[in-house]
This record gives sequence, structure tokens and C-alpha cells, in this order.
Amino acid sequence: MVQNRKKLIDLFIGNISNSIVHKILEKATDNKDLADKYNKELLNSLNIAKRYRNKINPVNAHFPNKDTEYIRNRIANKIKAELLLRISKGYKNIDLSLVEELVDAALKDTNVI
Repeated sequence: MVQNRKKLIDLFIGNISNSIVHKILEKATDNKDLADKYNKELLNSLNIAKRYRNKINPVNAHFPNKDTEYIRNRIANKIKAELLLRISKGYKNIDLSLVEELVDAALKDTNVI
């Protein structure tokens, strides 16, 4: 068990949230140059999140259920808060209904669930 587990989980949550936010923003824009920048940030954050994930638990092992729910809720809340902030700044076409689906997909991709 890692001594700084809580800190690593927080860093994982931050990076996976950033990745999902940029995935939603990429889908919301029609500007190809902007979409490419969102995609680059999405991939960068996802790779960093995977590295943190590998430091938290053994790679082939799933997280305990209580950790999974805690992580899922924190990620979803963080994403919704960021997207609502972006909407208040004038961003258009942001679909908040994608959040839960993308969170579950990202957690399966990183072998959390």
C-alpha cells in the first residue's frame, strides 16, 4: 500500500477530470484547430492519470467499492463544476448529459472499475 495514497488519488481525480472536460469541449466545438488543442490536452491528462493510477493500486487489481464510488462522485462533481463555469463564461454547445457516461468509460479504461 502506498503511503501517499490519498494524494495520489486526488492527483488521479484531477487529471482524469481534466481529460474528460477536454473531451466534452472537443465535442462541443466546430473549430478544428481548437478541437486539436483540446484533443492534445485530453491525451496528455489521460496519460498522466494512468501513471498515477498505476502508483495507487496494482495495475491488474480493481479498486475497492468504497474507493470506486468516492472517485466516481468526485470526478463527476469536478467535471460538472468546471463545465458550468465554462458555460457561465460563454462557451456554447456543452452537453452535460455526457458526464456520467464518459466518467464510467474513463474509469473502465484505467481499470478502476
